[in-house]
Amino acid sequence: MVDDHPVLRQGLKLLINQEPDLMVCAEAENLQQAFTAIREKRPDIAIIDLSLAQSSGIDLIKNIKPRYPDLPILVLSMHEESLYAERALRAGARGYIMKKEAPEKVISAIRKVLEGSLYVSEAMGDKLLHQFVSRKSATVSSPVELFSDRELEVFQLIGKGLGTRQIAEKLNISIKTVEVYRANIKEKLNLKSSAELVQHAIHWMIREDLP
Repeated sequence: MVDDHPVLRQGLKLLINQEPDLMVCAEAENLQQAFTAIREKRPDIAIIDLSLAQSSGIDLIKNIKPRYPDLPILVLSMHEESLYAERALRAGARGYIMKKEAPEKVISAIRKVLEGSLYVSEAMGDKLLHQFVSRKSATVSSPVELFSDRELEVFQLIGKGLGTRQIAEKLNISIKTVEVYRANIKEKLNLKSSAELVQHAIHWMIREDLP
């Protein structure tokens, strides 16, 4: 179980351990701890949040899959499924469920992924099926959906008030690379200035109610 909020980890642990055939064997709050736990405990499933202190859950999933390709991953996150579920599945997760869902749904999602099935909400499943059948992307409701995973991460950090240098340090990339991402984001949102970008990012974070 990988989540950087101890209280949430404790609550989820109590929920899972109430099941007679399920048990949390390890907890982690960042990428390094997650890999140590996986190596030492060899879990049957990894439950990962997308917002971690030192890296993103998407990056963690992308790093886990090449090393542990048979380890099923379920994302349990507060982030909106319509924007993040497909990204998580593309990265290698086998399921996505939001933290606001009822406890019994969380347990159901865990069991589905353990059985080898994919798990998403009915609405998200319909969207993915439509894309598969039509062989083209479903209607894009927001330009943000067109962002790459890293562009979305940079956009979120801008919305949290971080400057270019701070973003570069947090993501362990160069300032020039951050500037490239900022330029790409402005182009996709049809924004003309950095001030517009910051304002748009802050408003989006407030609207999405992201931490």
